[in-house]
Amino acid sequence: MKYSVGVVVMALTLAACTTTDEIIIDQKGVDMAAYQQDLAECKTYASDVKSKEKAVKGAGSGAVVGGLIGAITGGASGAAKGAGVGAVGGGARGVNEGEQSEVQVVKRCLGGRGYRVLN
Repeated sequence: MKYSVGVVVMALTLAACTTTDEIIIDQKGVDMAAYQQDLAECKTYASDVKSKEKAVKGAGSGAVVGGLIGAITGGASGAAKGAGVGAVGGGARGVNEGEQSEVQVVKRCLGGRGYRVLN
């Protein structure tokens, strides 16, 4: 169980590293200094997504479901193992959903400011 908690904590730490740096825009005719300012502002909006909270909620719901399945199939020890596995899976799913939401917010924000987002 301690190992599972460690993996969830690691996943939460990675959630802070968004993949918005991979956004590609058409740079033709773009003032890159203005773009960097707009990108920073859009990333600030994306921080409202609260990826860490999604990861925690995912871990909690995963632990409940995993614990129930483990209890049915393996009794008390199965419940603990199932809860750990469920927490890791649910936390990872929450992190992924949060990161995808952040990237979408930044892309929409940049598009709204007139940039052509290519990916």
